[in-house]
Amino acid sequence: IYSAELQTNTIIAMLTEDKITEIFVMADEFCKVFNVMLCRRGLSESRKDRKREYHRDCRMSQAEIMVIMIMFHSSNHKCLKHFYVNEICVRYRHLFPQTVSYNRFTELEKSVVVQFVIFVKKCLLGKCTGISFVDSTLLRVCRNQRIHMHKVFKGLAQRGKCSLGWFYGFKLHLICNDRGEILNFMITPGDIDDREPLKIKSFVEFIYGKLVGDKGYIGKDLFSKLFIDGIQLITKLKNNMKGGIRSMYDRILLRKRAIIETINDELKNIAQIEHSRHRSFPNFVVNLIGGIAAYCLFPKKPMINLERVYDNQLTLF
Repeated sequence: IYSAELQTNTIIAMLTEDKITEIFVMADEFCKVFNVMLCRRGLSESRKDRKREYHRDCRMSQAEIMVIMIMFHSSNHKCLKHFYVNEICVRYRHLFPQTVSYNRFTELEKSVVVQFVIFVKKCLLGKCTGISFVDSTLLRVCRNQRIHMHKVFKGLAQRGKCSLGWFYGFKLHLICNDRGEILNFMITPGDIDDREPLKIKSFVEFIYGKLVGDKGYIGKDLFSKLFIDGIQLITKLKNNMKGGIRSMYDRILLRKRAIIETINDELKNIAQIEHSRHRSFPNFVVNLIGGIAAYCLFPKKPMINLERVYDNQLTLF
């Protein structure tokens, strides 16, 4: 686990012009292919079919909007407006010559939701190594005292309970490998059980080997379902459960589960995926995906050094 000072210096070093250009080229190539696929399937809206033909096309491209969100979550800025007005429109104006006003930029965020999610899923996530960790973290959208007055996520966010107590918002479910790379993620309302995403085949489609989780993932049916798909679910036991036999290697993996807790901490405290200033659900998704994309592009990630030794030694647990 790296110190806050070291991680901050690493993130600032990421904001070089070469790195920004590399991210833009990657995003721009993806958006071009994605838009072509939409046109072939007849899902894109042509200009002739629009009701208001006098509206001009946006000056900023979809790739530019995605890159700006990644840059914001990779920086130390807490306010998107301050970052956009003082950094993008001044410091990086030569990289983004066709900038628009901040109000217009927040409106354009909604147009890249689908592209941004698929871009992160297809281009930035890591690959399974046979050792994976799963966990969920809460995403509060307001304080508990303001639940009855909250209107932005009414009907979407739900009350939930975790080890930190009651909250109102969503849950972010993550799967990572032993190298600190995110393998998959899912957003659910706050009242959804942690085990439900693992029952969805698309969430664990590319996972194999050992999957380590906390006590919230204990379930006989879930263990059997994942075992059929080639996944061995490893969890600690509750205090009222009977003990059993477990290999020493599995016990070591349970001790190393803190790696995914570190990832959740970096996503919240460095990438800033959680705040209570959202004004629409699409912008909430763009902000969340921007933080995940920024973490995937961090040059250094928390990781564990494990030697895969096939040991037949069994211990009681």
